[in-house]
Amino acid sequence: MSEISIAYRRVLLKLSGEAFMGNANFGIDPQVMTRIAQEVHELVELGVQLGLVIGGGNIFRGAGLTANGIERVSADYMGMLATVMNGLAFQDALKKVGEKAQVMSAIRINGICEEYSQQQALSYLDNGHVVIFVAGTGNPYFTTDSAASLRALEIGADLMIKATKVNGVYSADPTIDPTAKRFSRLTYNEVIQRELGVMDTTAVVLCRDNNMPLRVIDMGKKDALYRAITGFDEGTLIEEST
Repeated sequence: MSEISIAYRRVLLKLSGEAFMGNANFGIDPQVMTRIAQEVHELVELGVQLGLVIGGGNIFRGAGLTANGIERVSADYMGMLATVMNGLAFQDALKKVGEKAQVMSAIRINGICEEYSQQQALSYLDNGHVVIFVAGTGNPYFTTDSAASLRALEIGADLMIKATKVNGVYSADPTIDPTAKRFSRLTYNEVIQRELGVMDTTAVVLCRDNNMPLRVIDMGKKDALYRAITGFDEGTLIEEST
């Protein structure tokens, strides 16, 4: 596998917490997490430097908690802690498949994991560690999408990948509208103007203004992550211009 050409040396992968649920409605499916960990391990073996931002929607969603009466700031911090739980679980899964991994948190919880530092994160990546960024940006009112865009820029990623449950960006929700069209390529301005809901607007603008390419893939599809990083036209590619 070492002879296979990779299109991107350093990648930031945004994983939703829901990616770990499998067919369940809540929590973590260990088999699904192990499968994703194995995919990540195989990519690192190819020479890819990989950072991850993981959501917490399989445990808590800040917006859902707010809708049920919890004050927004408290709800957002609860969501951040959920991402820490997922990050620790995924670190364990990576280590079980033989991969070095480090969890770095945007909020200080030193008894559990290391506090985020850009320079230390770069050092870990250069030394072959998978770096798992948790707790979002450390601030309420910002999503993990925004955190992913920010970390992708801070680590100098060549590509950001957003792993979802559908194979790219559609003109409408394909689970509701069977006539929805899948886009192979889009510009960031098209994403904003068409209100396609790929990421929140802050995250989209951050990528657009800093020329960060984004590829949206289906994490449940076999080899989708591998294909995206080795240069195949997988899912939807979003760039500043096409």
